[in-house]
Amino acid sequence: MSIIDNDQIINESKCSETEQREEKNNEEEEEELGKLLFPDVQNLPLTPPSAVESNFVTYFALDFTKPAHDQYIYRHANGLCVIGLAPSHVAFKDEGGITEVDYNVGKSDRSGFKVSGKRKKNAQHFEANTALCKVSTKNDSYIVRCCVKGSLLEVNQQLIEHPELLNVSADREGYIAIIMPKPGDWLKVKASLVSLQEYKKMREVS
Repeated sequence: MSIIDNDQIINESKCSETEQREEKNNEEEEEELGKLLFPDVQNLPLTPPSAVESNFVTYFALDFTKPAHDQYIYRHANGLCVIGLAPSHVAFKDEGGITEVDYNVGKSDRSGFKVSGKRKKNAQHFEANTALCKVSTKNDSYIVRCCVKGSLLEVNQQLIEHPELLNVSADREGYIAIIMPKPGDWLKVKASLVSLQEYKKMREVS
């Protein structure tokens, strides 16, 4: 066999090895892509994540200013914080649940605030312990607070006419208000909050 033939065999062998490697890499890439597009059914959750679970990080302020005054804070990636009553809030333990929501607390009626424009003109700036509203039950009443220092962008007007939303959907339609804190103020308050997993352990809820 000539030298040329030997060189040709070596070159063809190298080309074959290169093609095999490329083919293997392509197969691995297709497999990874397939996992992303078509996840293993066994690894899927029993129920799809809710909009809150997908778009927000959940935190809790426990015993905020008073024992058992537990509130949640849903933190969006854009900085917005949705404030509401945690399932373990003392108000839910009263017979008959919450019967009234009043945003007329402090020196002004929170429900009268009108915020407009990208700059959130007319937004009111509150401290973490500022009262947002008062929720009442058959025998008692409780003050719900901001939990975070920031600008009050919106209160849930529905609760004025339909306070029962708090009893059936406090974590969704029954939210109390939306607040926008400054990044620095958020970092300060975040250290005092607990995560969803920590909350479940501390309050022994599922």
